[in-house]
Amino acid sequence: MDLQKPPAARPSATPAGRTSGQTPEGCLVVAIRLPVRIVVLVLVVPVRMAWDALVVGGRFLRDTVLRPFGRALLWLGKALFVWPLIGLWRYVVVPLGRALAWLGHVLLVVPALWLWRWVLTPLGHGLAWLARGVGAGWAWVDARVLTPVGHAVLRLLKGIGAVAAAVGVGLYGAAAWLVRYLVVVPARWLYTWFLAPVGRAVAWCARGVWRLLGLLVGGLGLALYWTARILLVLPALALWRWVLAPVGRFLAVVAREVGDALAHAWRIAGRISLAVGRFLAALLRWTFVEPVRWAYRTVLTPVGHVVRDAVLRPAAQAARSVGRATRQALAAARETARQTRADVRRLLFGEPAPREAVARREPSAAEARTLGSSTTALTKD
Repeated sequence: MDLQKPPAARPSATPAGRTSGQTPEGCLVVAIRLPVRIVVLVLVVPVRMAWDALVVGGRFLRDTVLRPFGRALLWLGKALFVWPLIGLWRYVVVPLGRALAWLGHVLLVVPALWLWRWVLTPLGHGLAWLARGVGAGWAWVDARVLTPVGHAVLRLLKGIGAVAAAVGVGLYGAAAWLVRYLVVVPARWLYTWFLAPVGRAVAWCARGVWRLLGLLVGGLGLALYWTARILLVLPALALWRWVLAPVGRFLAVVAREVGDALAHAWRIAGRISLAVGRFLAALLRWTFVEPVRWAYRTVLTPVGHVVRDAVLRPAAQAARSVGRATRQALAAARETARQTRADVRRLLFGEPAPREAVARREPSAAEARTLGSSTTALTKD
């Protein structure tokens, strides 16, 4: 037994009609919501009913007018464009192309093949034989005349090159010595004792000037920063925090409530439009469709059955019997005409000569080979 008193249950923090995931709403939101929803419902109901009427009319127009008209246009397009083009391709372009291909083969390919086989190929063989002869002669001239002359000229050029190289080495040494003691040594002395100290002094002065400019620019930037912060940033921040943000929250609440009211009113208007549509459909059904259906079932269907059994079926049977008799008479007339033509032909030209039997290549059924009989001289009984 528990001797302690259990703690009282805490009441739910979420208000009725709102889930725990949503934020609590104030009295301003509720005060805005009710008039906005009433006004929006009054404005949206005619728009929704007009929209539903347009949708129903559009579907009826699509099913009864536009779709058959589109099918008729499709069939007309096929009859005017597709089928003539298919017939033109099948019965004009394809035979003409085949005729042109055959004509091109006869007029171009066959003469070209003949020219290649009987003119160009022998001429090419002759030119190849002539080129091989010329090549053999050129190889003999190169081996016996040009190669020895080239070797002699190469030896002469090697001697001249050796002499020119010796002279060049001497001139290069003299020029290098003169350049070293007339240009390099004075330039090195000038750089070491004059240009380097002057450059270090100029660099030290430039670093000092750069630091001074950095300090001046830093101080000027800091002053501009605080001036802009005090004159622009802080007023803009106060305007945003105390004016624009509250106004934006209020406008956001109004826009959200208007959107919710529009959605809610659109759904309610849909229910109202559906009820009105069902009422109109029931009224049309009981004032027009049901009388027409009753007349069709109780009046037109029995009359149609009587007309079918008393008029149409006997007329169809009579037409079929007349057609059958006509076909039999036409068949008898055709057979009589055929016999008459045969008798006239026999009377004028006599009986036709009987055909002579032609010996067949295959043996007859009595002379054919079988597994039970032998046909060679070694296996005959």
